[in-house]
Amino acid sequence: MSPYDSDPADRLVTAAADGEDQAVEAALRPKQLDEFIGQERVREQLSLVLQAARKRGKAPDHVLLSGPPGLGKTTLSMIIAAELNAPIRITSGPAIQHAGDLAAILSSLTEGEVLFLDEIHRMSRPAEEMLYMAMEDYRVDVIVGKGPGATAIPLELPPFTLVGATTRAGLLPPPLRDRFGFTGHMEFYAPAELQRVVHRSAALLDVEIDPAGAAEIAGRSRGTPRIANRLLRRVRDYAQVKYDGVVSQEIAAQALQVYEVDARGLDRLDRAVLDALLRLFGGGPVGLSTLAVAVGEEAETVEEVAEPFLVREGLLARTPRGRIATAAAWQHLGLTPPVQAPPGQGARAAVPTQSELFSPGKAPVQEKGTG
Repeated sequence: MSPYDSDPADRLVTAAADGEDQAVEAALRPKQLDEFIGQERVREQLSLVLQAARKRGKAPDHVLLSGPPGLGKTTLSMIIAAELNAPIRITSGPAIQHAGDLAAILSSLTEGEVLFLDEIHRMSRPAEEMLYMAMEDYRVDVIVGKGPGATAIPLELPPFTLVGATTRAGLLPPPLRDRFGFTGHMEFYAPAELQRVVHRSAALLDVEIDPAGAAEIAGRSRGTPRIANRLLRRVRDYAQVKYDGVVSQEIAAQALQVYEVDARGLDRLDRAVLDALLRLFGGGPVGLSTLAVAVGEEAETVEEVAEPFLVREGLLARTPRGRIATAAAWQHLGLTPPVQAPPGQGARAAVPTQSELFSPGKAPVQEKGTG
């Protein structure tokens, strides 16, 4: 076990949803498009698509929602079904490993039904190829038998709307991506939007919170509503146990200090990576594997769990020579960066000259190896 307890599933600031998150989110999700906070452009465009479909009396175009986890893709899919007054079927790409799995789902759809396919980029290739025809022609060919005697039986499908969600739109093959009539990319939320999310969730959870307390939680939520709701629940627990249950800025800050989420949303793993980069390696550049060893983590954990947020916050940069810290990282940890080498001298500027090395009263300075 790592000394930093950095299992992604256990981190308070992870955007992945656990069982508790899923249960709470079901109660906190807005039911109509007008209630959905943030994502103004996607919301406006999607509203036009749905209103036009209702006026025509037909199923709307297939919808692709992309973006990081925790921003509301599943919520929007459910809102689409509610706006169309249609049932919704929910499944995921990893659950569909064979074309027969997809054929069974498609053949049981009713007219106008919404099929939500989460993590659509992880669907198997045979199922993906079957989906092409289903989306375009509302038809699938079911193969009966094997070998030379195999027969393709065409199966007509009722008009339906596929809503695909992906965190990695670049992995979708172009033929699949082109069959979506509407594509919406979800962006990280601004602090003011997250503050509205916290206020709305607090009202639904019957938590009394003042604007400063909501702003404190929003500022540490990494631009993600799912994290904001999770931090709100932890702050609520702290306020109810230690105080009278009312969440103020001071109480929110105290609670999140207990849970080791700092003012910028960094947790123990994030700070451990920055601390090692600054204190042990002078701000870098340092290789990923060396940095991972320094914090007692696997290289994949540092690269995929900690680095994306640190890069997005401008605290760390990836370069061909390795990871380097930015001036904002030194400032955030309250450390003073080392004196920069004069231009043109690079990392060896600190190596003494021959006269300095042998001048009286000066101890030799050993050059650092580049490793």
